[in-house]
Amino acid sequence: MKKINLINHQKVAFLFISIFLLIASCANTKEGLETEQKPNVLIILTDDLGYGDISCYGQQNYETPHIDKLAENGVSCTDFYVPTPYCAPSRATLLTGRFPLRHGMIRNPTPDRGVNDIGIAANEITLGESFQEAGYHTKCIGKWHMGHKEEFFPVKHGFDEYYGILYSNDMRPVQIVENMDTVEYPVDQNFLTKKYTEKAIEFITKNKSESFFLHLCHAMPHKPLAVSDRFYTPDTPNDLYADVIRELDWSVGEIINTLKDLEILEKTIVIFMSDNGPWYGGSSGGLKGMKATTWEGGIRVPFIIQYEKVFPLNSKVNVPCWSPDVYPTLLSLAGVNPANKNTLDGQDIIEILKGNQIEHAPVFSMHNQHIMSVRHREWKLFVRKPRHRRTVDLSTWKDSRGPDGTTIIARMTGQATPALYPGVTPDESESDIQLFNLKTDITESQNVADKNPVKVEELLQLIADFKESIPNE
Repeated sequence: MKKINLINHQKVAFLFISIFLLIASCANTKEGLETEQKPNVLIILTDDLGYGDISCYGQQNYETPHIDKLAENGVSCTDFYVPTPYCAPSRATLLTGRFPLRHGMIRNPTPDRGVNDIGIAANEITLGESFQEAGYHTKCIGKWHMGHKEEFFPVKHGFDEYYGILYSNDMRPVQIVENMDTVEYPVDQNFLTKKYTEKAIEFITKNKSESFFLHLCHAMPHKPLAVSDRFYTPDTPNDLYADVIRELDWSVGEIINTLKDLEILEKTIVIFMSDNGPWYGGSSGGLKGMKATTWEGGIRVPFIIQYEKVFPLNSKVNVPCWSPDVYPTLLSLAGVNPANKNTLDGQDIIEILKGNQIEHAPVFSMHNQHIMSVRHREWKLFVRKPRHRRTVDLSTWKDSRGPDGTTIIARMTGQATPALYPGVTPDESESDIQLFNLKTDITESQNVADKNPVKVEELLQLIADFKESIPNE
């Protein structure tokens, strides 16, 4: 009898030990899942890069192999939009997920013209702040252009660190700021792309073991065009624009190779895009218009995302999407709860990027304070006349913000002029209401509004509904 009791006691003890080990194992597994490192996030934002400025989007005069490789290993969007055809409002939308009429930045801060009080509002919650709250290390490098007063600085809006020029590289004074302090003036812009790349690699290397968000905002190819000696071709100075793009491509390659060498590429979400269409000298890829116009050439931009864990390789998506989508999509991919309680205008497009969904809400464009157009499926409706090309007397034309050798330092020869219009030239429109079927008329040449009155009314209603959703609009 005692022997049987001993065996029973042993069984009970064994059972308790097994249960304890099982609970401990489950707890450790749960803890492991909870503490699993979230993916890194890298946005490479170029300035005034045109839809046709890279070879994976049709450029044939030069090659961009590293950017092309990014596209081969990810998803390229053929119909990706920004809400404005110029800098600051577009950049604020990317970082807030909100349309300019909602976040309030509808003009560019411009220090050399006394426009100093425009900046990102204190109640706007940036991607940096959401990632910061989730424990990410955050840094912004390059062009900020969301305010150059101290209350607007990146380190006040979600970034642990900042290094770059607070506005466009043709606005005086051109100076590099690190965190809150000016560290370089004057600035030789020929080294900007190289410097920004080195700073990016330094930040990535320093934070290789922890989650980071890096917002890398290159100055190029915004004017004045500037490139290091390594990529400059002095025998063909008129190829300066191509030299600039080749150096940007090199930068992408250096950063991707760093992520590979550190064995963190697979857990890094990489986005490559532009803030708006091209200026003179660039290429809209056969689209009409350019920067500062809401024709396709001014607002349709390259967009590539690579994250092999989620997205297919070498895939193209032609569903119209836009930059407000980046905010909710990145937070969803990273498993981060948004710190942002503000109304977002973007949507999570993961399933669209995976090829599982073909519907997207309408996308809108604006200029200054006015909504200009709506794009829904294949249709685009203008409700105001977009800008047309004006005649320029090239014999007297001079860029007042061009290189002068002292305050704006860049190469003096090879700078683009209005002679190098980047897209299909737009003539002055006859009416505000213009309807285009972009599936059959990518150059926006045939206004079919009169033939499609029902479609016009449908799209007008989309604009009315959108306006109604915006307070004080």
